[in-house]
Amino acid sequence: MDVIFLGSGAFGVPTLERLARDHNVTGIVTQPDRKAGRGSKITPTPIGQWASENLPDVPIIKPEKINDPVVRDTVRSWNADAWVIIAYGQYLGSRLIADRFAINLHASRLPRWRGASPINSAIVAGDQSTGNSVITIDKEMDAGAVLAQSYCEIPSDFTAAMLHDQLSNDGPDLIAKVLEDHFNNQVEYLTQDPSQVTIASKMSKSDGVVDFSHPARLVSSRINGLNPWPSITVGFRDEKIKINQSKPIDILSQEPAGTIVDADNGYVVCGDKNVIQLLMVQPAGKRSMDWKSFANGRSVQAGEKLLGNSLPTVQYE
Repeated sequence: MDVIFLGSGAFGVPTLERLARDHNVTGIVTQPDRKAGRGSKITPTPIGQWASENLPDVPIIKPEKINDPVVRDTVRSWNADAWVIIAYGQYLGSRLIADRFAINLHASRLPRWRGASPINSAIVAGDQSTGNSVITIDKEMDAGAVLAQSYCEIPSDFTAAMLHDQLSNDGPDLIAKVLEDHFNNQVEYLTQDPSQVTIASKMSKSDGVVDFSHPARLVSSRINGLNPWPSITVGFRDEKIKINQSKPIDILSQEPAGTIVDADNGYVVCGDKNVIQLLMVQPAGKRSMDWKSFANGRSVQAGEKLLGNSLPTVQYE
């Protein structure tokens, strides 16, 4: 099958690799190279990088505006039985995709978590499960018909980085199924229930705070859901540290929220008197390390406190 791929982020790399193995990729569209890293080096997208290294004979374009008439005509001129879109980053106009079988892989079980940060939002909200959805393209973001979905549970210590990789690796099989159904004229279209829609807003650096006065389950979910970015930063003694991973523990304590009640195991009490365990932390300018290494290096004692931040606008579901 002839396939066009549109994508930018690392999330789509496993699917592009599978498409290149099983089908004929006739063209790739990705975002322009941008400055990245501390040195602001001009860097291609993960898709652009992988494609240039592995598919040197496939045309790759990196338009600033995908709906520009010249760009639009170029993409539509490529032979394709299907268009696969994954984390591309630009709106696809109706003139671009008209009369094309264009499908999008989205990292949630729609209609839950439409929007820019479905993986982060699922963990932050304390969801116990999620999955991928393959949908058609609609004028409204992530509102297209659902063609297939996968399912996975979210362990209590899973970070957004871990879930990203799991769902990314789940994508190729799901896309393969939909392409096979399309080839056999067996695609089923399921309309999303508008009453079940939730929105995953774009994350910003200002989201990287936590309030230990909230319930332990939600404090831990927030820590894990914002790793690797923007990550949770708290105060400890005279320094700032990032908490990169945690999990709730079935222990109660009457100490004030934010108090370290077991220095050896990294147990911290939260507002509902339940405890979370800090698994991975990162001092400023250092690499991430397990709690025990951090605690031993600073002789952390029970009774010391971590200082979070108030989150008056945060609403947990």
